[in-house]
Amino acid sequence: MVLHHSPARRRTRAAVIAAATTLGLLLAGCGGSGFDDTGGAASPDGGSGAKELQVLIGSSGQAETTAVTQAAQAWGTSAGTEVSVTAASDLNQQLSQGFASSQPPDVFYVGSDVVASYAANGSLAAYGADLPGSDDFYPNLRSAFTVDGTFYCAPKDFSTLALIVDEKAWTAAGLTDADVPTTWDQLATVAGRLTSGDRTGLVTSSEYQRLGAFMAEAGGSLVTDGKATADSAQNVEALRYVKSLLSAGSMKFAADVGAGDGTEALGTGKAAMTIEGNWAVGGIASSYPDLQYRVLELPAGPAGKGTLSFTNCWGIAADSKAQDQAEALVASLTSTDQQLAFTEAFGVMPSVASAADGFRQQFPAQAAFLAGADYAKTVPNEAGVSDVVKDLNAQLEGLAAGDPAEILGSTQTNLEAALKG
Repeated sequence: MVLHHSPARRRTRAAVIAAATTLGLLLAGCGGSGFDDTGGAASPDGGSGAKELQVLIGSSGQAETTAVTQAAQAWGTSAGTEVSVTAASDLNQQLSQGFASSQPPDVFYVGSDVVASYAANGSLAAYGADLPGSDDFYPNLRSAFTVDGTFYCAPKDFSTLALIVDEKAWTAAGLTDADVPTTWDQLATVAGRLTSGDRTGLVTSSEYQRLGAFMAEAGGSLVTDGKATADSAQNVEALRYVKSLLSAGSMKFAADVGAGDGTEALGTGKAAMTIEGNWAVGGIASSYPDLQYRVLELPAGPAGKGTLSFTNCWGIAADSKAQDQAEALVASLTSTDQQLAFTEAFGVMPSVASAADGFRQQFPAQAAFLAGADYAKTVPNEAGVSDVVKDLNAQLEGLAAGDPAEILGSTQTNLEAALKG
């Protein structure tokens, strides 16, 4: 059953969450134990008796897992709530199993590409509008988690794609600031000059979640105003451009150079440039600390600047028996200071506007990621689209030898069927 709260219910619920969050801060500030006078754990809703929250995340790596675990458990210690955080090996599969067995985690990551599906089958609690400060979330991020007019869950952060360049490789190729690519033609030239020996100029994953940036730069999108537009002339032009780089040898997919993704290809010297999101910052810091790199905005295409934006929300199970506490935890995790701490830990951008200035001051080297937020396109969130994208990704693996028009034609057919339900 999809939950819809009345205004009075929202005010009451928001008050409970705010009180729980304040309690956690007071306990932390006073060094309190989080226990009542009788020795029982004091729960955030004012009752006694220990409470427990299960949190399931789809982590980008150890840096994210550690940061989220520490933040959640710190809140739990203050609020007298035991919090267990698990990094999923396959988030969607594990969530599906949890829902099917009526034992889902209380709090979990939900991608914008699957939120409509979870909302439709009644798995999600629609608490977004109840959260104190919900208006602080960027409007486009709220929209990503709004289904049929209902704001379901709080965006936990967001990321955009940018061009990440190995500074040493750039200098060794005789390139300067004057060579920073701002157009597709310039990107092709620079990628060619950076290709030498075992190092390829540009290496990235073959999935839509990377190559879709070229579609955005060409003015295309998989879905436009609720209609399938996968086979548009703009998208075909974008994939033909990518194929031209593959044919020239100045671009390769990560799997073709023995890397798991673009970050690994860059860090191991198999790539001079990659297209990745700001999650790569944490990965580079933990795995390739000696890498000297620079983050640049992606070059403009025929339609101008473009990139993709990705976001997850903190989903709360409709069947959770501790929803007030779950919402209080989410309120803590999406606070301005906590989100800036997450940025420092693993590179994501805060989902609240109140953190924007702090982000720019703290992380000036990541300005290109934040700049992309002004023109980024989000991955479609309509129900069924995620399965279509999986099929598209399988076809994109063979783009070097494939026909862009045929690939996108197949995707168009699948999308039309998905959008019809």
